[in-house]
Amino acid sequence: MTQTAVPQTTVPEELRLGWAKYKVEITGYCYRMLGSSFDAEDAAQETLVRAWRSFEGFEGRSSLRSWLYRIATNVCLTMLEGRKRRARPMDMGPASTVATATLGPALEEASWVQPVPDDRVIDAGADPAEQAVARETVRLAFVAALQHLPPRQRAVLILREVLQWSAAECAELLGGTVASVNSALQRARATMAERGLSATDPVAPVADEHQELLARYAEAFERYDMEALVALLHEDAVLSMPPYDLWLRGREELLAWFVGPGAECEGSRLLPIRANGLPGFGQYRPSGPGGRHEAWALQILEISEGRVVGFNAFLDTAMLFPLFGLPLVLEG
Repeated sequence: MTQTAVPQTTVPEELRLGWAKYKVEITGYCYRMLGSSFDAEDAAQETLVRAWRSFEGFEGRSSLRSWLYRIATNVCLTMLEGRKRRARPMDMGPASTVATATLGPALEEASWVQPVPDDRVIDAGADPAEQAVARETVRLAFVAALQHLPPRQRAVLILREVLQWSAAECAELLGGTVASVNSALQRARATMAERGLSATDPVAPVADEHQELLARYAEAFERYDMEALVALLHEDAVLSMPPYDLWLRGREELLAWFVGPGAECEGSRLLPIRANGLPGFGQYRPSGPGGRHEAWALQILEISEGRVVGFNAFLDTAMLFPLFGLPLVLEG
């Protein structure tokens, strides 16, 4: 989508202040709808552009927030027209084994649910309960499950269950009836339940033992101590590596990968990041004398019951590392 820059000097004060207040939550809404951090940024910018162009017609018949969400929804629905569903490798076929694994061709960027920095979609100034819901509903598994819903059902589920809009508010925004909204919500809930996910799942904060686990993980990975690393993995832990559709399941398979095809990761350095409400690291592999390391993967870890259950390695570093404010090279 071609973006138009909005001259800040011409933005009405009410819109400027409102956008500063709602930008993060609207970007988060667009991310859940689109499954792409870059598309979400484009959609949020287009929302501001359309709001700026039509602000004279905004007469306060609804709140500014509702009006901006209506524009954002229309932008997202337009962007989704004719697009295929973004997914994770686990949605594309059965798990492979290291013995038979081949990476195959890298799939195009539009195939994947992309990671997103926490600070783009989670408002640090929001109420802690709202932050908890935001973290839970931008996690990779939840956003990937949303992509299975038709776009309007997707919007209804997010508005009703994530943002806690009433059925009447949702119907007004979408130009439908309360009955149609409730029907769409029922169908969306059924689809999400089939995938074992709910927008109202209880959210556990990152506990002290998780912080300790992350420290142990980083130390074990940088030392490439496989015994220590594998001890931190759940027995059914999953490894995926977009842009490839290959994925592996099970502690033994992950160990075989790390000491086999992944052995060149030995000597890596890690820098911590937060993505999709989850902890992670920018991984740099050694690339020459003098301690030089080059970006290799954006790791996002899923943790449950004191173990790593998901190891998501996004390999498109040229695109993703700048998004997370990470350098592409570490010298010395």
